[in-house]
Amino acid sequence: MNMKTNLTATLHTDMVVEEIDWGEVYEHFLPRIFHFMCYKVGNIQLAEDLTATTFEKAWANREKFRKNRGEVQAWLIGIARHVVFDYYRKPYHEVDLVEAIDVPDSSVVVEETVQHQQDFKKISQLLTKYLDRDRELIALKYGAEMTNREIAKFTGLSESNVGTILHRVVTNLRLEWKEKE
Repeated sequence: MNMKTNLTATLHTDMVVEEIDWGEVYEHFLPRIFHFMCYKVGNIQLAEDLTATTFEKAWANREKFRKNRGEVQAWLIGIARHVVFDYYRKPYHEVDLVEAIDVPDSSVVVEETVQHQQDFKKISQLLTKYLDRDRELIALKYGAEMTNREIAKFTGLSESNVGTILHRVVTNLRLEWKEKE
C-alpha cells in the first residue's frame, strides 16, 4: 500500500487518534496549507512562517483531533485560518500584499523564478480588490486544493453557491489579468 493510500485509509476510518500517522499528515498537507497561506497573505516568506505556526499548533493539539468531528484537512485549515486571524490582530504587523520575496532554488531557471514572482505579485494585487469571502474561497480552492463539495462543507455555503462564486471570481480575475498585460 503506497503512502497516499495508507494516509487516505487512515484518515477515512473511525480509528483512534493514536493510529493516525502525523508524519504522513504533515507531508501530505504541507503543500496545501502553504499554498492556502500564500493566497491568504500574499507573501511567500510570511506564508512559510504561518504554515510552520499552523503545524506547530496542530502538533501541540493533536490529541484534541477527533475523526467523528471532521476530516484532518478541515481541521488543519481551521487552525490555519486562526493563525492568519491572530497574525492580523496584532497591531504592529503591516503586510504588503504585493511583496513576494522568494529565494530562487538553484535547480530552477532564473527566468522562471522571476516570472513566478511577477505573476504572484500580479495575482496578489488583483485579489486585494475582492471581498474576504471571495479571497477565502480562492485560497481554499487553489491553495488548499479543496473540492467545491469540501469547501461547501467547510464554509457552510451550498456547493452550487461555492461553484457560482468561484466561477464569477475566476472569470473576473482572468479578465483583469489580461487587461494588465
